[in-house]
Amino acid sequence: MILVYTGDGKGKTSAAVGQALRAHGQGLGVAFAQFMKRGGRAGEQKALSELLGTRFFAGGAGFFVKDSGYERHRQAALSVLAWAEERLPDADMLVLDEALYALRSGLLLEEELRGLIAKARARGMYLVLTGRGLPEWLRKEADLITEMIPLKHPLRQGQKALKGIEF
Repeated sequence: MILVYTGDGKGKTSAAVGQALRAHGQGLGVAFAQFMKRGGRAGEQKALSELLGTRFFAGGAGFFVKDSGYERHRQAALSVLAWAEERLPDADMLVLDEALYALRSGLLLEEELRGLIAKARARGMYLVLTGRGLPEWLRKEADLITEMIPLKHPLRQGQKALKGIEF
């Protein structure tokens, strides 16, 4: 089953973490990777690392904003993809946080993600993808899609990102 958490609102990673926690609590083997986030930056990383150990990997190079850093970010995305593929044989659920961001930015190629989806489907596993910019081909492919819609957020009123809320 392919599950997608997308949209412009807050909560995509939080939903994926909750999904992973629920699966883990039911005895499923969970592997969780983050495409864009570097390790030691976000609160969920500490908890996931403690819970999943080597089945958690924050392999991103940070959020990609400039073309000049493309090659470094592309290599980081490839390392996350390779890590994820290595976990396929022994995971019941694989979460790829910000996979859609990496895809939309060209750091992860469509054929690479399609290949991983095909392998996950062949294994009968759960694949959870998060990020903004859900492409139409993936909208058709996914089994479950939840879209986060921002109705109100303190950042719009100038509030800075809050520890434990945004990171």
